[in-house]
Amino acid sequence: LRKRAQEVMELLEKAQEEIACSTEIIAGNIHIGAGETEGIRPLIQAAHTLQKQYPLVHFHIVSGDKTTVLEELDHGLIDFALIFGEIDTSRYDFLPLPAVDAFGVLMPKDAPLAQKAVIDPQDLLPYPLITSRQMLRDDHLAHIFGNDAKNLTIAGTYNLLFNGSIMVEEGMGYALCLDKIVRTSGGSPLCFRPLEPKLEVGLHIAWKKYQFFSKAAEKFLECLQREIADRREADSPAYQ
Repeated sequence: LRKRAQEVMELLEKAQEEIACSTEIIAGNIHIGAGETEGIRPLIQAAHTLQKQYPLVHFHIVSGDKTTVLEELDHGLIDFALIFGEIDTSRYDFLPLPAVDAFGVLMPKDAPLAQKAVIDPQDLLPYPLITSRQMLRDDHLAHIFGNDAKNLTIAGTYNLLFNGSIMVEEGMGYALCLDKIVRTSGGSPLCFRPLEPKLEVGLHIAWKKYQFFSKAAEKFLECLQREIADRREADSPAYQ
């Protein structure tokens, strides 16, 4: 009850703010829920561009996995959700982002498998694994390991990868995760190796169908669409 009451109060404050900002002035707060990913960069760049034009717009990012951010989106606590994989198009509108994330394995640099350039899923069968809560819920393990998924030793799960990386450092197991989230260069004791065959997942920015947007949120979505279009144009062969 306390959690629901807090959500109600946050929603009330958000509604009051939207009403107060319903003039021609572009101002207010934009809330984005997102998983940990390098793919959030276009959103940050669009936010920065918008703030240069409208300095009274403020951005707030809430980190969490797909389950967490969609729950907050459904409850109206955030305006947008950055999520991986498939979208329920009956409930959400979305915009695909010009990026994909690749799955791989996070391990100590002195681990036996660290000598390999890529990791075959069969290489991981003898070892304890650490996986995200979302990978278990979305049944990614069956996609990666096939029938061997039922024989895996899952030593633990994580919600945010930084905590998962500590579990790896402490020797609990190998972490299945996305690339470019945890630093593995310099003095880091960890390294990342991609899976082979490659497993990639698309990124989308989603919002509720028929959602009422504040003027600030509308401007942000327009700015993000331009940012994505510019990136795709720059990456196209004709442009190059």
